[in-house]
Amino acid sequence: MQQIVDFILELDKLKGVTRKNKPPGLDRYENSAEHSWQIAMLAFSLEQYAETPVNINRVVAMLLVHDIGEIDTGDTIVFAVDGWEERKAAELAAVKRIFGLLPEPQRTNFMELWLEFEKAETPEARFANAADRAIPSLLNLANNGQSWVENGISHERVVQRIGPPIKAGCPALWDYLEVRLEEEHRKGWFGTEICISSHGGKS
Repeated sequence: MQQIVDFILELDKLKGVTRKNKPPGLDRYENSAEHSWQIAMLAFSLEQYAETPVNINRVVAMLLVHDIGEIDTGDTIVFAVDGWEERKAAELAAVKRIFGLLPEPQRTNFMELWLEFEKAETPEARFANAADRAIPSLLNLANNGQSWVENGISHERVVQRIGPPIKAGCPALWDYLEVRLEEEHRKGWFGTEICISSHGGKS
């Protein structure tokens, strides 16, 4: 019991990991714990639109664990274009440490969920990745392109980065997003392109 309590208290640190999107109507930035909850709810709500039938409980479990490594590494904007190998290696080390707080079989079960999400090979992992990639754009579409403008993210970069994984896991969601992104592109809700690395820098 103490190991599980220690793990849950360690997860509380995810509430302090700041992301790049602001919740619509609020001045502050969201945190990674809020993000994980929101994409889990999105996946639950979209189950009928999955590209193939999925075990939704496994999908939700994946989404709840997929960003736990950010406790150690911090968040990287999804539209970053380089440094991902180093980033993923750091996240792997982080989740091994954090899941290591748990007894078996939870330790192995959570590690398997995290790895399945990263590989994106199963229907559940593809659907989970679709939900994860969609949320930043859904928030931006509800918030005048806030993080796109602030971070210099172009319409082309958004489409290239999120289009393929969303189409692979939830084609109907991409059909919706593609139209919305084009509508807002005409309104100027995207930034002037700059290069963002996954180390957090810009050039």
